[in-house]
Amino acid sequence: MSLAVLNEGRELSEDYRRRMDAAWGPVRVLIAAQQQYGEQILLPLYTALGTRFHHGKQPIERPTVEAALAEVELPTALAEAMTSTELDTALRASHQRGIEQVGTDVGTPIVALGGAAFFGPVVTPIPRGEAAGRLFDGLALIASTDGFYELKRSRDRRPSFE
Repeated sequence: MSLAVLNEGRELSEDYRRRMDAAWGPVRVLIAAQQQYGEQILLPLYTALGTRFHHGKQPIERPTVEAALAEVELPTALAEAMTSTELDTALRASHQRGIEQVGTDVGTPIVALGGAAFFGPVVTPIPRGEAAGRLFDGLALIASTDGFYELKRSRDRRPSFE
């Protein structure tokens, strides 16, 4: 699921538009890595990128992406995909597969469990250990409830990646 694709053509603030424009680069690199090295590379590369962008507050720029690629022992040349539109058809198809499970009135993350899929959870700070396990168990219970489709409330704080 790509927020950049989801927000195409929507009225956005100037700051958010800049962030969505920058978001294309890393996801293109993920698609390139997936195509060349398989599905199994997605989680480690996504984690390496997310750790740099969210925890490290590093810019969404080529050197940051190259560092993430190096961390997961992939060629840094994959960063070339950041500015190429060649993989956008595959990127859009991947996005569409996620959206088909949940609809368009969503964001990220999309979670699929036991044949059900939904947007969320959006949690801050991120639960760890047993708390993360309890949250997952709760999501699995909700996913198994016939007809479940939504939980939502307004945010009361900004995301924290600590």
